[in-house]
Amino acid sequence: MGCCTGRCSLICLCALQLLSALERQIFDFLGFQWAPILGNFLHIIVVILGLFGTIQYRPRYIVVYTVWTALWVTWNVFIICFYLEVGGLSKDTDLMTFNISVHRSWWREHGPGCVRRVLPPSAHGMMDDYTYVSVTGCIVDFQYLEVIHSAVQILLSLVGFVYACYVISIFMEEEDTFDFIGGLDAHSYYQDHVELKPVNLQALQSAPTCTFTASHVQAQRKLASDDCLLDRAEVVAPTCSSLRKAALDPYPCRNK
Repeated sequence: MGCCTGRCSLICLCALQLLSALERQIFDFLGFQWAPILGNFLHIIVVILGLFGTIQYRPRYIVVYTVWTALWVTWNVFIICFYLEVGGLSKDTDLMTFNISVHRSWWREHGPGCVRRVLPPSAHGMMDDYTYVSVTGCIVDFQYLEVIHSAVQILLSLVGFVYACYVISIFMEEEDTFDFIGGLDAHSYYQDHVELKPVNLQALQSAPTCTFTASHVQAQRKLASDDCLLDRAEVVAPTCSSLRKAALDPYPCRNK
């Protein structure tokens, strides 16, 4: 396959998905977002599996990648709904941290242009509570940054899903005529040669036979009295025409 085919395009898409997933994983680690961290980890594994299957012509691995892309799109749609507070969801809940911490998205305090200021805690407060952190001057709110990340993942996954289905169909068609592991199909290769055997046998049976045998040469040896005729008999013995000539000319050396 050339570099302009769907296979090479899928390889490039998998590489882009790996880079984007690693970038997202880093910022989710910084924000202690455990649910996205787990999802990104699974996504990276499946993308590597799909990349390996594309390079090594393994359609089953690409099928796993295709199924996962559908699940990955669903997960990112949920994240978009979560940060946009669609369907009763709230971005201020601890859902992304499995309710084990009060951390929020890393972009909430470190977005473009954001100025972070820690306020003095009250008597009943705690320093790590986001109630006592003031963030101002953000060019883009953190929820929109998270939505952009999820939208990029959805776009790459949809394009990857289309190319993966195309590559699977190409691989399945090629498997009908070519075995990618052992070269040509050994069974069909054997059958083709078996079918040619009767034709070769008929050709041999229809070929003319030689009625002159080695007994003619032996007869000439008995009649010969010099070494020249003996050498002549040994030379003409292998071919049919030579045997015929030796049988018709009992004294070849004397006729010279």
